[in-house]
Amino acid sequence: MTELFEVTGFTVLMAGVATLVMLPPGICVAWILARRQFYGRSVLETVITLPLVVPPVATGLILLKLLGRRGLFGGVIDVIGVDIIFTWKAVVVAMAVMGFPLLVRSARAGFEAVDRRYEGVAATLGARPLKVFWTISLPLARRGVLAGAVLGFSRAIGEFGATVMIAGSLPGSRTLSVAIYRHAELGQDTAAAILIIAAVAIGFVAVHAANRLGVAT
Repeated sequence: MTELFEVTGFTVLMAGVATLVMLPPGICVAWILARRQFYGRSVLETVITLPLVVPPVATGLILLKLLGRRGLFGGVIDVIGVDIIFTWKAVVVAMAVMGFPLLVRSARAGFEAVDRRYEGVAATLGARPLKVFWTISLPLARRGVLAGAVLGFSRAIGEFGATVMIAGSLPGSRTLSVAIYRHAELGQDTAAAILIIAAVAIGFVAVHAANRLGVAT
């Protein structure tokens, strides 16, 4: 039972941190896709959607090649003295990357549902674009944004492939999904079943909350 509380608590905490990390860029990207037409828009949409269709293990390997010591950004990471790979930070990165597309899709739907006339009236009254966003667009799109955050959180809770590639199964970076796989591999079915029940319960609550917010999953 100790492992249940430790692993579940760690997973929920990391998923929460990942959600907070993906919220600011997710909201910005969602608003841009909902309100702006520009060259390369379809390419951006495709790149954002890729984590949903590419095998998570492949996404994890890409992250490993980017963030590892010999990776594309490895030198920069070493200079600033931050260890990411095989730490809790890697868990957050994997969760954020995998949950980001769901956040963007729901938030974008929320922004697209906002009547542009309200934004136009605010602009004609002298409100600057940033003020229009904070006082009109974002509040009116809040249900879509919140639903996206919940869906991103629930996806982060269930993340396995990318996480195991860049965070491994080490104490201090072991999530629910990784722990379930580890117990199943060792033939410890009872322990795996207990963790599965916890994962299903958390996922049910998260998806139910998203549905209550009025955004289909």
